[in-house]
Amino acid sequence: MFEFLFKYPAGVFARGSIVLLGSWPKWVLIAGIVAVSALLGALAWQRRSQLIPSLRNWRAVVLWLLDSALLALLLFLLWEPALSVTALKPQQNIIAVVVDDSRSMSVNDSGRESREQQAIDVLRSGLIHDLSSRFQVRVYRLGRGIARVEDIHQLVPNEPATQINKGLRELAAEAGTLPIGSVVLLTDGSDNSGGIDRETLSELRRHRLPVNTIGFGKEHLTHDVELEAVELPPKALAQSRLQAEVTIRQNGFSGASARLTVSAGGAVVASQQIHLRDVPEQVETVEFNAGKAGVKDVEVSLDPLSGETNLANNRLVTVLDVEGGQRRILYVEGEPRWEYKFLRRAVEDDPALHIVSMLRTTQNKIYRQGLSNPSELADGFPNKPEDLFAYQGLILGSVETSFFTPVQQQLIEDFVDRRGGGLLFLAGRWALADGGYNAAPFNELLPVYLPHRTNTFQRDFVAAELTDAGRKSLICRIEDDPQKSIDHWDVLPYLANYQDPGTPKPGATVLLRVDAGGKRLPLLITENYGRGRTAVFATAGSWRWRMQQPLADRSQETFWRQLLRWLVAATPSSVVASTPSARLEDQGHVEIRAEVRDAKYLPATDAEVQARIVGPDGAVQTIPLRPDPVTRGLYSAEWDAAQDGSYVAEISARRGADELGSDVVTFRREDGVAENFHREQNRDLLEKLASETGGRYYTAANARRLAQEIAYSEAGVTTREVKDLWNMPAIFIVLLMLKAAEWLLRRRWGVL
Repeated sequence: MFEFLFKYPAGVFARGSIVLLGSWPKWVLIAGIVAVSALLGALAWQRRSQLIPSLRNWRAVVLWLLDSALLALLLFLLWEPALSVTALKPQQNIIAVVVDDSRSMSVNDSGRESREQQAIDVLRSGLIHDLSSRFQVRVYRLGRGIARVEDIHQLVPNEPATQINKGLRELAAEAGTLPIGSVVLLTDGSDNSGGIDRETLSELRRHRLPVNTIGFGKEHLTHDVELEAVELPPKALAQSRLQAEVTIRQNGFSGASARLTVSAGGAVVASQQIHLRDVPEQVETVEFNAGKAGVKDVEVSLDPLSGETNLANNRLVTVLDVEGGQRRILYVEGEPRWEYKFLRRAVEDDPALHIVSMLRTTQNKIYRQGLSNPSELADGFPNKPEDLFAYQGLILGSVETSFFTPVQQQLIEDFVDRRGGGLLFLAGRWALADGGYNAAPFNELLPVYLPHRTNTFQRDFVAAELTDAGRKSLICRIEDDPQKSIDHWDVLPYLANYQDPGTPKPGATVLLRVDAGGKRLPLLITENYGRGRTAVFATAGSWRWRMQQPLADRSQETFWRQLLRWLVAATPSSVVASTPSARLEDQGHVEIRAEVRDAKYLPATDAEVQARIVGPDGAVQTIPLRPDPVTRGLYSAEWDAAQDGSYVAEISARRGADELGSDVVTFRREDGVAENFHREQNRDLLEKLASETGGRYYTAANARRLAQEIAYSEAGVTTREVKDLWNMPAIFIVLLMLKAAEWLLRRRWGVL
């Protein structure tokens, strides 16, 4: 219908521009239209007496507009309007026909034939013939890249991955030496490489190479459940409780139940029944114990449901590095009290935590415990960054800010912000607002706005209550079962004191609160700050959870161990290794990065950094990392994992003879799994790709039109075509409609 009205395909108008072929200047046309409109306006004004007085003005205006539009269109046609468009020269250009040959194209979601067969049918039904009659046609298969095929019968959907981005990049490179006029991409859009990046789009635009896409497959698969993603910390402390966030997509199973299982190191560590909801994506949280130190494959799987069409996407595997060793925490306490004793006792058997404490027993006497050597803290609180930064966590008890010199106060801020350590503030007679902590730099570090008054520490009995965030937090999980843990908090003994911590800051999270005389006050507040994290526990009475409970009850120990593990688990070392993704699906390319800092945790720009990579077969390879030219202290290297399995990269950095530090990063390559996920047609990707490059998106039903529109491209060998517009049927229809509308209105209004 469009071509019947406008003579040419829609793509011609999208790529062309209107020109006037008449010899007279354009300003004469504009002047003529203005003159004719003015003349018609004057005549209409003179004839207004023929109209009913109350309707004269607006009806006269309507008739004038119709007459003016009619004569303006006729004048426009006298200037010979045409469409100027760039077109490919016949037989001098190549059309690259790219067929997705990956496993997802073997899906039969039409009930008759696979997506691959549908694509072949489209080519054989006339598209290849129509293209070959005007251009040279080259057929490519698309998988991990592109490869030319001589016959479409060689296409077999067995490629383990679809990397559209890489394939288009290779075609753009060929366009630099070959007259490729356009690309025709037949695919379901199930790309495994993360989409089309800016560099590839830029290359396609630079060569003015349009990508016309033909989409296959259903946009929504029925009767399928898919594990979309598993979010898990890349590292964890040994024997820590972890939360895995599992994102699930489903279609056709709303209301059904399924069992979600987590296995680590080959053993099942968690299993729970979930109910599938009628939402695009749902996130389920599964808790499990990290177990002993070591690198482990963590597998998350969903039991098959009756009638499920694709079972291969019910399983995901990632890598977890469970770290051994102890995290050292410096605890500064300003007075002897029960909380100090019971806090230290709670974690003394924890293999992951070690508390070094300094307790002020009198005004000028400090009692030290947990020292690694006699000289540690011999001069009091550290005055140098390298001394304080040797710890991963810091606890400030009932000690006033004047206990610290200005240099030490700045060191505490640097400890959190620059070093990335964890800082915990406890309540007490000389803590928080009563200790002067509402001044810089502590007012910036605190996750609350302290009240501007003193006497905020109260010795009254209050009960700790979980907030909604506290019910979900592992810090407050004192029983393995989440519901039993919530119930247990309701029967814990009262605290003997509390302190008003003020108002939580916008980015803070309140996990516990108390009811103090009818006023709800936050009790446990956490927040991220710089590279580290801070928290306030506004009581010194948690020791009663140990003293007032049966001997077998471990609530107090469990709470403190989990709070302090949270405090130090994410504290970085002087070398922090990372990769953009821990999962490499059907490709081995990986970028290994390392952020290197010295003993003062300042970026080290002159370090020697190398990675020792241990493969799944035990083979070892050492590669150097080079400094980033933009980011100070950042080093990186490109590497290819040759086989599937888990890899461990040990990154070490040194400056001359001095060892700066080391870190471990894990990643996993999995072959033959990418095509099992996201098997529905990604129409959004295909439409965007076509739009960004100047092409068009087609379905299998209208793909034949592509042969008529593909010639209009600015790539390859081109010529400029001029197409007349004056004889389009649409123009004559508009002329008739304008005249008919005027005549009908005049007849109805009696103005003939």
